Amino acid sequence: MLDLKFIRNNVELVRQAIINKNEKADLDALLSIDDQRRKLQFEFDNLKAHQNSVSAIIAQRKKAGEKIDNELTEMSKVAEEIKGLANQLSVTNAELEKLLLTIPNIPQADVPVGKDETANKVIKVWGEPKQFSFTPKDHLELAIQNNLLDLPRGAKISGSGFPVYTGEGARLERYLINFMLEYHCQKHNYTELMVPLAVNRKTMTGTGQLPKLEEDMYQIEKDDLFLIPTAEVPVTNIYTDEILIWKDLPKRYVAYTPCFRREAGSYGKETRGLQRLHQFNKVELVQFTEPENSAEALEEILANAEAILQAFNLHYRVVTLCTGDLSFASQKTYDLEVWAPGTGKYLEVSSVSNFGEFQARRANIRFKDKTGKVRHLHTLNGSGVATPRLLIAILETYQQEDGTIKLPSVLDPFLSLTL
Repeated sequence: MLDLKFIRNNVELVRQAIINKNEKADLDALLSIDDQRRKLQFEFDNLKAHQNSVSAIIAQRKKAGEKIDNELTEMSKVAEEIKGLANQLSVTNAELEKLLLTIPNIPQADVPVGKDETANKVIKVWGEPKQFSFTPKDHLELAIQNNLLDLPRGAKISGSGFPVYTGEGARLERYLINFMLEYHCQKHNYTELMVPLAVNRKTMTGTGQLPKLEEDMYQIEKDDLFLIPTAEVPVTNIYTDEILIWKDLPKRYVAYTPCFRREAGSYGKETRGLQRLHQFNKVELVQFTEPENSAEALEEILANAEAILQAFNLHYRVVTLCTGDLSFASQKTYDLEVWAPGTGKYLEVSSVSNFGEFQARRANIRFKDKTGKVRHLHTLNGSGVATPRLLIAILETYQQEDGTIKLPSVLDPFLSLTL
């Protein structure tokens, strides 16, 4: 959430951010409601001051035995006016809050301006695409041949986009998760969390999924809970309504969770095999930092995610997202896109984002700085990484001519075998 005072003082900047992010927020309506609210608040405050002043006079006259009938009659009317204004303020504040939640975060100045992913910029390429002496198969062919997946039975149980991993496929998925958790804890100094998979509406609002993305979420209507779309949601919200201390920052957390997304707006996008799922596994990295250090933290999380792909010696590229491809809450985002040689394209395997104080304002997460001042801290997160497309890249990169998979040696402590 943006600070309302900031919006008032930077109307054109906010308006341009809404345009550049392809959002439909009604900034003029927000400013109009804000103006109404301030006028109502002015009237309310004046009446309360008048009420307090007259009440003091009434107390004095009553003590002196003087008549106070006129004053009591006036105060009765004033009390009714105050009650009416309080009701109007309550409604107006609710409308203002609702509109504030629709205003997106402001992209950082160095984010490329563009309408969609075609304006994203590749800023780094690591490794080289693997060359084969044969025509490589895609991951779905390999998974079927090696009995790693059973998508038809997953669809029978739940619907499309809910995979069943079988045999060595299930083991490999589990070992990939364990490998990444151990890597980030031991080499990158993250603390592991195990968090709830169902969260309340306030929590989803805190990180910016609601109200904008509600139709993409799986909701448990009876309890008004949501299955999490990413561990970012529960991990970021662990400090909701809390004040941290500067000396305890940064805080670095890693969490593995299944993730659930209806992907209501993804019709027509590539869905073959594991490329786009409704339920998938992901290891998530989250940091809480002082505002002055968040730019450095963004680069650190990016490097942490890259280290996973480098450990598997997978060719990938780093992309800076343009304004039109940024998420609603992000100030700046890097995507990691791993090369899948059988599929023949780059697949996003991680997004690493700096949200500034946007999420911290929505979730009321603050810290006390060195001077004792209480401020909103900055939140950041990144996939470290999501397993489906990592698995795609591993299967396709390490396939043999006969269709078997020779897994990279880095997995030897977890899974020493040839599929």
